Amino acid sequence: QVQLVESGGGLVQAGGSLRLSCAASGRTFSNYAMGWFRQAPGKEREFVAAISRYSSSTYYADSVKGRFTISRDNAKNTVYLQMNSLKPEDTAVYYCNADPKFSSVVAHSGLSSWGQGTQVTVSS
Repeated sequence: QVQLVESGGGLVQAGGSLRLSCAASGRTFSNYAMGWFRQAPGKEREFVAAISRYSSSTYYADSVKGRFTISRDNAKNTVYLQMNSLKPEDTAVYYCNADPKFSSVVAHSGLSSWGQGTQVTVSS
């Protein structure tokens, strides 16, 4: 299993930016596709973005397309989520997760070992 620790959340005004980080340990990072997910109060956890093992493919939820960018640094065992033009509806706890299959990350299927997440709050 891969151990994951998210960081970088905070309080930001609408229109602002934040950069989230997710540090991985325990297994070979480049063997895993990575994804970001979020859960707002009272809602189900939802997919945000995914990146393949060597960054050749990315995929975004429609709600964040054009505003968020996922990237990874395999040398640092870290995946990032650059969030621009933030909106109040982006307020949520953000989580990362990993799976050997890119399709499983995109489908939010069979993922386990969720970390503690990082809180993002966007004020209007």
